[in-house]
Amino acid sequence: MTSETLIIGGGVIGLAIAIELKLRGASVTVLCRDFQAAATHAAAGMLAPDAEKIPNEAMRSLCWRSRALYPDWTRKLEELTGLNTGYRPCGILAPVFEEAGGQVSSSASPAYWLNKEVIHQYQPGLGAEVVAGWWYPEDAQVDNKALAQVLWTAAESVGVELKDGITVEGFLQQQGQVVGVQTNIGMIRAAHYVLASGAWSNELLPVPVRPRKGQMLSVRIPEFAPELPLKRVLFGQDIYIVPRRDRLVIGATSEDVGFTPNNTPDGIQTLLQAAIRLYPQLKHYPIQEFWWGFRPATPDELPILGTSHCQNLTFATGHYRNGILLAPVTAALIADLILEQKSDPLLANFHYSRFQSQPSTSTPMLTHSANFSNGNRPAISPQQPLPIQDSPLIIAGKTFQSRLMTGTGKYRSIEEMQQSVAASDCQIVTVAVRRVQTKAPGHEGLAEALDWTKIWMLPNTAGCQTAEEAIRVARLGREMAKLLGQEDNNFVKLEVIPDLKYLLPDPIGTLQAAEQLVKEGFAVLPYINADPMLAKRLEEVGCATVMPLASPIGSGQGLKTTANIQIIIENAGVPVVVDAGIGSPSEAAQAMELGADALLINSAIALSPNPAAMARAMNLATVAGRLAYLAGRMPIKDYASPSSPLTGTITS
Repeated sequence: MTSETLIIGGGVIGLAIAIELKLRGASVTVLCRDFQAAATHAAAGMLAPDAEKIPNEAMRSLCWRSRALYPDWTRKLEELTGLNTGYRPCGILAPVFEEAGGQVSSSASPAYWLNKEVIHQYQPGLGAEVVAGWWYPEDAQVDNKALAQVLWTAAESVGVELKDGITVEGFLQQQGQVVGVQTNIGMIRAAHYVLASGAWSNELLPVPVRPRKGQMLSVRIPEFAPELPLKRVLFGQDIYIVPRRDRLVIGATSEDVGFTPNNTPDGIQTLLQAAIRLYPQLKHYPIQEFWWGFRPATPDELPILGTSHCQNLTFATGHYRNGILLAPVTAALIADLILEQKSDPLLANFHYSRFQSQPSTSTPMLTHSANFSNGNRPAISPQQPLPIQDSPLIIAGKTFQSRLMTGTGKYRSIEEMQQSVAASDCQIVTVAVRRVQTKAPGHEGLAEALDWTKIWMLPNTAGCQTAEEAIRVARLGREMAKLLGQEDNNFVKLEVIPDLKYLLPDPIGTLQAAEQLVKEGFAVLPYINADPMLAKRLEEVGCATVMPLASPIGSGQGLKTTANIQIIIENAGVPVVVDAGIGSPSEAAQAMELGADALLINSAIALSPNPAAMARAMNLATVAGRLAYLAGRMPIKDYASPSSPLTGTITS
């Protein structure tokens, strides 16, 4: 048999991808080894990126995006099937047994600290040892078993071909392509393949996914419980209790025992002891059921998503504890990748290549091209990975691979601007809202000039002299981004500049505007003087970055505020973007060597005799400066130190 897309794995991830592809017009077949054995059935259905306190920034962003998709996604599934997924935006309560003193949440989502009196009032029946806790109102839950059945039924209803009881034994590969999968019923072929087989993925391909066993149980809530039953998810230390209509789900152990089946007395006892300590009255509830499952765990506990070593094979595996949570966003991102060849920047953080070490004989380095084509513009060669571990740039939960931002102003033509943006490899381009609105020279046709599916628009409030003006223009900018298809774009580069000679930003007006815009849900990137105290105050009111100037805007004077920028970088808890005044690639590299997270450069590129070549030079300088910062420079000495040893020299 032949299918357009063949998905190996019939758990929540495989089925979610299948439905998304089918709804977009693809022909899809799902091969499932054993539907009831999928990790989907062994989960608790918590949608808890905040309660989990996920340390990896890219993973948090992915989880937040998926949680935000859940209401519409489950509603669509319920409309397709007439079945209930059990989705409940109930919030999650995380009680603690001792106060660690740190009543500060690292989450960007709302989180509320409840003292002992409040938490016991809010949730009666908690253990006497509970002294306080966190309330995460945006976390939620779904009935995982119900969701699994709804997904299977939805896949059938939209025309996905489902084949249960099929064991895939291997991939047939030729010249970098998968040409078929060998199964217990023979060879099955497709145009494209998706590996979504969870904990069993490593049996088919050398991906670092191992089974992590989790034991769980449920207790039945008596019809006439002596106290109020549990109304919300309790997320404790190494234990969680999830209320359903007539039962409480308790989980889960985490055991590195391979595919060893069955529940054990030790595992169940551990769960019960922890659950009773957290919520004592459940010790009187009758035990209803025990079960176990195998989570697909990777070494860094992050999923493996995106392209693979074969052009027509996509990975969607290794979701570990978050398969249920990540199903909607995984389905959307993988469908975009397969059908539109559109790779979300966030996917780069989950690529399988992060587990591959380079051979010692070939250290990956940056590609430098000395070839010139298209007149005087340099030929652009693809950029290779840095020879040192680096994290992506994350602003307001959105991940970017490029640390160079550019603008659209001052170019001699739209064509020069397009060429320069492409040559810079930037992913963020700032646009003056007022100039676009008035169709100022150089801004006509800007909406059509750039591919806004690949470039993140950063609307700016250039030309605003007061906080009130800047707030109004920021709102226009958000609507402008929506018109260009960036529905979730809440970014704004905040500029409040009453000084028309030196174009220095107004610190008071900037702070006033920032406070209001943060309240309205904007991710505010404020352009400021290199003032460490102002930078800290803006961070405290909730700005997504701070953007100190290197020297007056458009002056090309280079770094005139180095000492202050260093202080800002040392004290900042948000990305620091050096903005304005950089005139040459050497100055761009110097700013990145200080430890800046990114640069915004416009005039130095646009006013160059060859803007595209300068844009590429700024890109390379940004990368070089970042690499130098990560590597660390040699110490400065007051005396000479020979490069070659003084011993062992030839003497006459």
